[in-house]
Amino acid sequence: MNIQNTLFNNPFEGYAYSYPHKHAYRPFETAIPLESLWKEESKDGLFLYLHIPFCEMRCGFCNLFTVANPKGNLEEQYMKALQTEANVVSKAIGESQFSRIAVGGGTPTFLNLPLLESLFSIIQETMKVDTSKTPFSFEMSPKTVSLEKLHFLYQNGVDRVSIGIQSFIENEQKTLGRPQKNKEVFDALSMMRSVNFKTLNIDLIYGAFGQTANSWLFSLESALMYDPEEIFIYPLYTRPLTGIMSMNKSETDNRFNLYLLAKEFLLSQSYEQISMRLFRKKAISQTMNGLQYCCQEDGMVGLGSGARSYTKRVHYSSEYAVGSKNVKNIIQNYISKSTSDFASIDYGIRLNDSELKRRYLIKSILQVSGLDINQYNTFFNSDLIKDHPKLLSLLDSGLGFIENETLFKLTTDGIDWSDAIGPWLYSDEIKTKMEGFNLK
Repeated sequence: MNIQNTLFNNPFEGYAYSYPHKHAYRPFETAIPLESLWKEESKDGLFLYLHIPFCEMRCGFCNLFTVANPKGNLEEQYMKALQTEANVVSKAIGESQFSRIAVGGGTPTFLNLPLLESLFSIIQETMKVDTSKTPFSFEMSPKTVSLEKLHFLYQNGVDRVSIGIQSFIENEQKTLGRPQKNKEVFDALSMMRSVNFKTLNIDLIYGAFGQTANSWLFSLESALMYDPEEIFIYPLYTRPLTGIMSMNKSETDNRFNLYLLAKEFLLSQSYEQISMRLFRKKAISQTMNGLQYCCQEDGMVGLGSGARSYTKRVHYSSEYAVGSKNVKNIIQNYISKSTSDFASIDYGIRLNDSELKRRYLIKSILQVSGLDINQYNTFFNSDLIKDHPKLLSLLDSGLGFIENETLFKLTTDGIDWSDAIGPWLYSDEIKTKMEGFNLK
């Protein structure tokens, strides 16, 4: 069976947003000291990510590391642990520069204002990031948006705010396990737009049970009423241990047609396609202030339970779970850690040369901009096609092409089949690890 038939048989194999997938992580035989791990790393263009694993509700489609409506003073305890971890990590990494910041979860704006102030103290004082000069993204939900919080974020350098709406039709929201009233959605978007953030991103989901082309188009048109600079469109995946799985309201079979409808509509509205999921206004300048971050080459420092960190050869995090009880146990373990506990890592994956090359490929090829062949060959002192002969199948099938002998790109059809191509490029070793992961 050739690759094109494989793609057309199952265009929604999986979302290759990171490689290796977190399901390939395992406990290390011996803990690795942070200081020695980062000692030889390039640290002049790092990405700083902070994870806040709290939400006001757990959406039916969500398999993220988060807990809904934490009891007692769990948020306060968590922020104290986050401060302790940041103290240790900052010292272990040493002199460094950050080119990007993102705060996700969970829902970071679930935190009250004093805890948000603590969060920014960690970023600005402990991690020593000048947030006024560093691109800074912050996630939120309609229920947790307030003008007070938005003004605080803006005054402290946040220039991109991202909100998950998923659908502007209340019945579809219910089938997604995300009951919300449109009034709070509209109020939240109006408040966000009233503050002068450089970028507003809206997340939408297609494939909800009962969703039609007309209802999907209505959500797209409703989103554009707020003139977002970016729109992410996500196909619905029914994943183990999520609410949708238990509700027996899985995705519909019209996802591919809904994707094509959204793509055609957004392209007609002066958006350009960046990847299968991301559409950005053509008028938005692509120049970024401050240092540039290259996800294929630069490292990432993750703080918080559930956050991942990337050095060149080692990816690591806390353990991962979806079930509420197991998530709470992992968070409690994080809160109880001592300073010495934070000084080493014990869970993740080591990348050999082959996996480093494969990661570079996957993180590049699924973008419309493609992969710079000369840059790859120089970075690895290698040859792209010899390293990844599967790429010849993409060329032969018309799903890939080489532009000006310098860029390997997916064709328009290739981008449409990104969720098949990405997992298809995984190594057998990573696939085996993922299949053997015990999801709790």
